[in-house]
Amino acid sequence: MSENVTWTQMSDGTRADYQRLTPLFERHARSNLVGNLVSMLRMLEGPTLGYQVDRLEHSLQSATRAHRNGERIDLVVSALLHDVADSFAPENHSDAAAALLEPYVDAEAHWVVEHHGLFQGYYYFHHFDGDRDARDAYAASEHYDACVDFCANYDQNCFDPTYASMPLDEFVPMLDEVFARPSSVPGIAPLSAS
Repeated sequence: MSENVTWTQMSDGTRADYQRLTPLFERHARSNLVGNLVSMLRMLEGPTLGYQVDRLEHSLQSATRAHRNGERIDLVVSALLHDVADSFAPENHSDAAAALLEPYVDAEAHWVVEHHGLFQGYYYFHHFDGDRDARDAYAASEHYDACVDFCANYDQNCFDPTYASMPLDEFVPMLDEVFARPSSVPGIAPLSAS
């Protein structure tokens, strides 16, 4: 049997085709996921865009501070990746990063990343005549305080060129651990190879 299917439209696929394709994709995706995430983080390296550090250093500071404060691994990895979508989804980077993390981290860490962009606005929205308290629309959420804390301790203060961040390579085992978890997102389960 050839490795490639013979069809060009998914609607022509058979159960046997998908039972063969699914594990091929899953093995490929899983074996490359952490390396791809590291590459995405490295895309944040470069111009400081007026800040004192680039986006990669900001991310490393965020994760380092969380790690040194003894936060759980889900929050440390989320801190590392909270701005990873800046380079490809600048208008909705919080949503994009949260979607990337959702299958693998706990609900609180996911919620914090999903909402951190708005919550971070507390520190600067008023300079644009915006509502710095816009985050209060989520005050009833069980994760509100966690997001306030995240922004205060692991985001707004992570632009210090003198801070001794851990190198990216030291986070790779944490990424490996979190992204080796089975997906928690409900959906169509892969077909078993039975």
